[in-house]
Amino acid sequence: MSKIFKVFLLISVFICSQSFAEIAVVVHPSNTAEISADDIERIFLGKKKTFSSGETAVPINLNESNSTRDGFNEKALNKSSSQLKAYWSKLVFTGKGTPPKEVDSAQEVIKLVSSNPNMIGYVDSSNIDSSVKVITKFE
Repeated sequence: MSKIFKVFLLISVFICSQSFAEIAVVVHPSNTAEISADDIERIFLGKKKTFSSGETAVPINLNESNSTRDGFNEKALNKSSSQLKAYWSKLVFTGKGTPPKEVDSAQEVIKLVSSNPNMIGYVDSSNIDSSVKVITKFE
């Protein structure tokens, strides 16, 4: 095989593996609120500030360079990364919103969510452990 073909094959395998990743939305194990896919979208778009239990909802985002974030944006929020960037730019400029806090890794999301009952985040489902509760998954 030629070098170019090998590189193309590796890139294709990587892209395919990323596009089929299962994304898990996680909360603290003590969180008993009912949280629908619509609630998740509204929380991460800053349109909803509380869980159904009345507790404050604090969304945690992975940073822009994380491929899980792209999948979450498309599957859970129905927006591309560029659409979300424009959305938050407008809200921040007009003083009507602040984007979710960003962290660098799934491990940081899990650490934050497992230590605070008000936080909600998402990770690739392969990163899940018993310290958080999965409320839904997006494929």
